[in-house]
Amino acid sequence: MGGVIVESSRVSTHTEDFVVEGGFKDSNKKKKRRSRRSKANYSLSACSSVSEIFIDESTLPGGTSSSQQASSGNQLLLADDNFVCSPISTMHLNGETTNGDILNQPLISHDLEDSISKSFTEGFVSNETDGLVLIPHRVNSHAGPTYFPPHFSAETVSKALEKGELLRALFRVNAHNRLEAYCKVDGIQTDVLISGAMAQNRAFEGDTVAIVIDPPSSWPKMKGSNEILNESACRTSCLEQSEALMLCRAMADNTYVNGMLDNGYQPSIHDSTKPCYGDDYNLLNIFEKLCYLVGLFPFRRPTGRVVSIIARSSRQDRIVGFLSVKQWLYSRDVKRKDSKKSKHQYNLNQGYILLTPTDPKFTKMTVPIVNLPISIKKRLEVGDLTVENDIVAAKVVDWAEDRYIPEACVTQIFGSGSDVEALIAAILLENAIITSEFSPETLTYLPHLPLELPPKELQSRRDLRNLCIFTVDPATASDLDDALSVENLSNGDFRVGVHIADVSYFVLPDTSLDLDAQIRSTSVYLLQNKIPMLPPMLSDNLASLKPGVDRLAFSIFWRINSMGEVLDHWIDRTIIRSCCKLSYEHAQEIIDGAFDNRDSSYCQNHHHELYGQFEWCDVTKSVKILHVLSNMLKLKRFKGGALSLESPNIEFLFNEEGMPYDTVLSGRKDSNFLVEEFMLLANLTAAEVITRAYPSCALLRRHTEPNSRKLQDFESFCSKHGLALNTSSSAHLHQSLEHIRKELKNDPVLLDILMSYATRPMQLAEYFCTGNLKYTDTDWGHYALAVPCYTHFTSPLRRYPDIVVHRMLAAVIEAESIYLEGKSTFEDPIRNEMLSRCFTGLCLNEDEIRSVKAQEALSISASKYKLPCSETLADVVAHCNERKLAARRVKDSTIKLYMWLFLKKKEILFSEARVLGLGPRFMSVYISKLAIERRIYYDETEGLTVEWLESTSTLILSHSIRKRSNRKTSPGKCKVLEEVALLINPTDLKLDLDFLGHCGEKHEETQKNEIIDHNIRHQPAVFPLTVNLLSKIPVALHAVGGDDGAIDIVARLYISSYFQ
Repeated sequence: MGGVIVESSRVSTHTEDFVVEGGFKDSNKKKKRRSRRSKANYSLSACSSVSEIFIDESTLPGGTSSSQQASSGNQLLLADDNFVCSPISTMHLNGETTNGDILNQPLISHDLEDSISKSFTEGFVSNETDGLVLIPHRVNSHAGPTYFPPHFSAETVSKALEKGELLRALFRVNAHNRLEAYCKVDGIQTDVLISGAMAQNRAFEGDTVAIVIDPPSSWPKMKGSNEILNESACRTSCLEQSEALMLCRAMADNTYVNGMLDNGYQPSIHDSTKPCYGDDYNLLNIFEKLCYLVGLFPFRRPTGRVVSIIARSSRQDRIVGFLSVKQWLYSRDVKRKDSKKSKHQYNLNQGYILLTPTDPKFTKMTVPIVNLPISIKKRLEVGDLTVENDIVAAKVVDWAEDRYIPEACVTQIFGSGSDVEALIAAILLENAIITSEFSPETLTYLPHLPLELPPKELQSRRDLRNLCIFTVDPATASDLDDALSVENLSNGDFRVGVHIADVSYFVLPDTSLDLDAQIRSTSVYLLQNKIPMLPPMLSDNLASLKPGVDRLAFSIFWRINSMGEVLDHWIDRTIIRSCCKLSYEHAQEIIDGAFDNRDSSYCQNHHHELYGQFEWCDVTKSVKILHVLSNMLKLKRFKGGALSLESPNIEFLFNEEGMPYDTVLSGRKDSNFLVEEFMLLANLTAAEVITRAYPSCALLRRHTEPNSRKLQDFESFCSKHGLALNTSSSAHLHQSLEHIRKELKNDPVLLDILMSYATRPMQLAEYFCTGNLKYTDTDWGHYALAVPCYTHFTSPLRRYPDIVVHRMLAAVIEAESIYLEGKSTFEDPIRNEMLSRCFTGLCLNEDEIRSVKAQEALSISASKYKLPCSETLADVVAHCNERKLAARRVKDSTIKLYMWLFLKKKEILFSEARVLGLGPRFMSVYISKLAIERRIYYDETEGLTVEWLESTSTLILSHSIRKRSNRKTSPGKCKVLEEVALLINPTDLKLDLDFLGHCGEKHEETQKNEIIDHNIRHQPAVFPLTVNLLSKIPVALHAVGGDDGAIDIVARLYISSYFQ
């Protein structure tokens, strides 16, 4: 018995065909089928559904049936049982070029090129010259077919990388189209496209791979680009190419700074003494060639192929999905009957079932029945179909060259796919979040309650318990990292203090507590609860800056004048006692003047308890002063080039059972910005101090410049809609966006869309070690903040990098004390004060800190606090970066889950949407109610006529009562109109219950009234529907998945029609 699995993407014109070989009894039928295939047109288009039938042991690769493969382009060749398909470059594989034409020249050496060509079996030669195509190759019929070329050996890859013959890259898959993957190469702004299953060569999302680059003639046009590539138009003059070549080599060697080479020479295209690229080009390694060609063809997307997997992503061990067992059960029953007739016993443990991952970036997988957990086997024995409703975890076991899809084994069963706890557990496992309790060994490093501080520790710290210090946090927060204070000085200046919980006092290096915190790296927030990085006894009690109790802190003070200028700063370890805990709401009320002219009893009744000798007037006065100063600092920061991309966030309203019943959009208020401004200043100050003291092993956070191509696309988008945008710098971009805010003050939805678009070109910020050789001091900056160096210091209870920075600051303070021992004092107190802060003060004497004695003091203190070397720190920050991204994914997935629960409870939600993207196959829409973007596919839809006007980017959708005769896909693949639009009869506004789904116990008349209420607010559209970019259209939203697949939120057009 044979089986075929066909899986198609709805987003791309590429179709992924899974073929599982099996034996067919009727060979004549096979020959007829081949004959029909040879006459058919194999141009494929995307399908809207997935059809699958079971796979048993007899249908594994290795048989002699036909196979089919989809290419990375628009061509498809079908091979019979003695052929396999292999993607090879259609350029000259021997490396020969005509007249030095770099368009057709492979970006690899001859030796490596020979190795690649040997990866494919010798066969037919293609005369095609346009990109990658599938070439059939005859293979040994006894060996069975292979679907992928073999990977290079580790030794070959290592040597090739060292010689610059291969590129090391991070493999990322397009979530909308798994056949499109992009490889990020460090130092190259444009990602490399890896198109098609064969070119991806069994790489998974997150793998580190070795790739080769295809010749430029096969590079496709960038999406959204109107550039037309031909040989004469794409080339610049010989002089311009020579200049580009010189620049790319300089950039590769980090010798090109501010438009000049390190020898002071500034290239010019008018310099006729430079040679042409011919000979020099062939001397470049693959990275330098790619730099050059990306600059030469800016509107083309580089393409490549994976030749080896350097580092396997741990994500392969945490695949979450659903099992498909219906077809296997059906096959088992058939074979049971056959075995009774033939009197041969059938082994019920043989065969495979299919695993469909919930993450669309991963392909389907086969799971051997024999390796299933016992609990699932028992349920399958009794024919329990509810196995398909359970969400499971699996890991990839193998993906050999002769298997089109990988083999996996189930490792965990979470429960029903619609159960909240099961889904959250799956999200956490998928992202490798540690949920286990802290070990007894870890807890032994915590002090006992009540906390008793040693007298020696108290004497070594600055005592600030008589200072009016308070915290401002979310009302439900228990891990209070930071506190604020402000004092009026006699000369009119202000002394502002930021006080951060001194977690490094409790978390000592190389202890079990430290190792646990490092592995977890960050606290993870799940909307209604959190998974802490540190034991709750420490994060919520001993180290938390709770009011009314003594707490250890790191304090930074600034002297700020009435103009908001920072005149000086001071850093030390302190002991504080917070007088109260303010929520952001309470702080905002103070800023708004709600407590002006009120007595203390009124404030006491509307706030939490106040501790110590202070009155509420002291707190309210401090909050107002800090508010004024924070506004000054923010204004100066933006004038200095900082960028703000503020947009509202969605918040859920929960009932008593913890289920969401509504959503609201909320933006940050002045109280949030007040705290943020001083936290930013504290982080910046800490970064400056540790970088000056330990320039080769400081932990910093960098934010690189945005992707230039995406930024240009955003600029073009704004220009197309009459909005001026200057992207030459972060300062100009901020000014442009602020001007757009004023222009769109009456259209907040469009403003939110633009702010969302503005974030897309931005790179992710990351931690790094200054001693890492791939970063120079020009790469340390933070683009959005427009500062040369930045770090994280203010949240040590929930971020491990902050603990490391605290240790570095402690080491600097200790070194400063050691260095000053024996130093003579001066009669001038100001000069003595400056001398006492020679390492941590605002002003720094470079000669002094680089002196032998100062370096000895810094080395002694670094050993005392066990500061990591640059190599160790680089590994730590790499792990912290990965964990921070994982925590972000968990938060995003949790938001999606609760949004799904909200819509599932509501059953259907009508809303207005704005069209963000438009094309002949689908549109992208933004739903402001939920602050989400969704796609609506309308191609290949029965009963719908689609007219796409390319010149004006206009879409016209019309209702068609005739069946389509020019259908590109098979009848089973064509969508019905109800998948695209929710049709409502204009006479009674009554929904068709067939498409509403299960409506619970609601009465039909009640349901009708609800629809009428929604219809009053959101009028349905009518056919023909004309749509342009940024058009407003009504949509219907509902939740899908759960017990029958991955959860998702689907948007459909909301249409009034008599033809429903």
